Amino acid sequence: MKILIKDVQLKGATRDIFINNGTVEEISERCARDADKVINGSNKAALPSFINGHTHAAMTLFRGFADDMPLKNWLEEKIWVLESKLTEEDVYWGSKLACLEMIKNGVTAFNDMYWHWEGTARAVVEMGIRGLISAVFIDMFDQKKGQEQIDLNTRLFELSEQYKPYVTFTFGPHAIYTVSEESLRWMRDFSEKHNILIHMHLAETHDENRFANEKYGRTPVEFLDRIGVLSERFIGCHGCVLNEEDCRTLRERQAKLVHIPVSNLKLAVGRIFPHFLMKNEGIPYCFGTDGCASNNHLDMIETMKFASLIAKFMNHDPTLLPAQETFDIATKVAARIFNLGDWEVEVGKSPDIILIDLNRPEFVPNFDIYSDIVYASNGYAVDTVICMGRVLMENRYVPGEEEILKKVKTVANAIVAR
Repeated sequence: MKILIKDVQLKGATRDIFINNGTVEEISERCARDADKVINGSNKAALPSFINGHTHAAMTLFRGFADDMPLKNWLEEKIWVLESKLTEEDVYWGSKLACLEMIKNGVTAFNDMYWHWEGTARAVVEMGIRGLISAVFIDMFDQKKGQEQIDLNTRLFELSEQYKPYVTFTFGPHAIYTVSEESLRWMRDFSEKHNILIHMHLAETHDENRFANEKYGRTPVEFLDRIGVLSERFIGCHGCVLNEEDCRTLRERQAKLVHIPVSNLKLAVGRIFPHFLMKNEGIPYCFGTDGCASNNHLDMIETMKFASLIAKFMNHDPTLLPAQETFDIATKVAARIFNLGDWEVEVGKSPDIILIDLNRPEFVPNFDIYSDIVYASNGYAVDTVICMGRVLMENRYVPGEEEILKKVKTVANAIVAR
């Protein structure tokens, strides 16, 4: 599909942008090419889209169901009880709602870990965005369950070819306290052979550290390093209780991290992501929202603001994580972490593109677009979304959104009533 965006603000200048099958082919003052779709970009700014580094997409079904509880009670008494009732069709609808919400917030790619892998994959394809999708790998140190999970993940890896280019298969070992060493070693080898990302909760709480010390005599990072799981394909999520030695190890192994500020604050996990260690060690990281049961939404602009303010506050330094750096982490850096290429709106590159509505009050007087987005705005400022050369949202409308909203209300209530 050929798309022409007319008279849009790009890096401080008014330009036309011509996109051919997802690749930017021309940026000029006046483009005369024919296009299948022409978008009026007046009073809008063109930017690369956001990438959500850690989600449990279908947990939109549980939004608001179990708030204001300690993490352990929240999981054991509420969330795991409902998750045991889920069907693939439930996950499909919950994931469709998540995709809709992310599109509405300018997110076109997300890194997911959840049950019923095919339900999420189907939703991603139908909604037209990018999903790096893992099945939750949990064996609870049971050899039989471990083999069942290995068989399932092997089958899903092969099946994932049917869902390309929208879906990329990844591994999702839940955590060191729910996955055996034997299973982690298998994923290590399979990941290396097939170049698969490993997406895992890491150093989220003090309890996790205590578990690792009691069972392995090491921190979670030290244990994973000992068995060779850490590599350039490893993406650890949360990282709240990482120490200096852990971070040096992560840097040496070229591992990446995901900072999830809103969920960690809401669940009061005890510590927050140590930004100063990431900065000192030069560890690449991006941002994530987590699932809607613990956030409670999927707005990456809000997430950027929380991340920036926390870094400033915790380190008594208002210069840390300035607006443009924060924006770049949510876009360009995240794209590198997830192997999505150069996420710049430039000729010859293929980023997904969003248009921001500059007529909103929070963009006046608009001295600095990045400052306005990170500190003054939220996802409602996103007017148009283009993913892989397709227009998914224009004038804040996504085709079919009414059906999704209606159906998910019914599905969520039915799960609770089971």
